[in-house]
Amino acid sequence: MISVSILRGKDNDIRGFKVEGHAHYADPGQDIVCAGVSAVTVGTVNSIESLTGVVMDSKMKNGFLSANLPHVKQPESREQAQLLLASMVVMLQSIEMTYGEYIQIQDIII
Repeated sequence: MISVSILRGKDNDIRGFKVEGHAHYADPGQDIVCAGVSAVTVGTVNSIESLTGVVMDSKMKNGFLSANLPHVKQPESREQAQLLLASMVVMLQSIEMTYGEYIQIQDIII
């Protein structure tokens, strides 16, 4: 199962996220759940950097991705990064609605 932790501050802003595990929905290379989660999460990290100029502190290896948002001083960049992260959560929740036995999402207040 894929475990997704959305790391939120007390103000409910998303500070980062962590994705661990494999869905085991299908054989490696055929697993649409793993592919979908990977595309959404890696795409979000890349979009934040490309569209806002904010570089997330990220680590990735087989079956693992963590990404943390640094302190962003520019209000517009911070708001854009939050919108992209919130969009990621919606996309992951859509995957969870269909493939809930293969992915679990939880919010963690840090």
